[in-house]
Amino acid sequence: MSSNPITVPSGYATAFAIGFADAASGNLSIVDSGRPLPVSPIRAAASAPLTGSTAASGTFGPFTPIPERPVFISLSGTWQGTVSLRRSLDGGQTLLPLTLGGQAWATFSANACEPLWEEHEDGATLFLAVTLTSGTVSYRLSQ
Repeated sequence: MSSNPITVPSGYATAFAIGFADAASGNLSIVDSGRPLPVSPIRAAASAPLTGSTAASGTFGPFTPIPERPVFISLSGTWQGTVSLRRSLDGGQTLLPLTLGGQAWATFSANACEPLWEEHEDGATLFLAVTLTSGTVSYRLSQ
């Protein structure tokens, strides 16, 4: 068997191969199933987290998520009430509650730290709708 895996099928066809500089030796390494092209995903910089604390009801945001990355919520403090995620496609003019199968989704009445949404549409923004009956809640939306 030839040590060169590339063969020319006729006198007029040009062979073509992809290679890269091997980190260990600095020599050309031809890409094959045993030596795949070394790549790493380029991740977009994360959006600035939406953070704060409130003792009053209100709507807080926007948080602009990077598509196809999970959004996490952290809620802490001593509070009673609800915190729910709202989504907008018009810069916050219309805030829609999240649902799953027609049922309310991403509504909290206690401290939490969990992934709650993954956005797939450019330009969507997220808001927190806070309705408190007592106490202070600290919140953070992040990716």
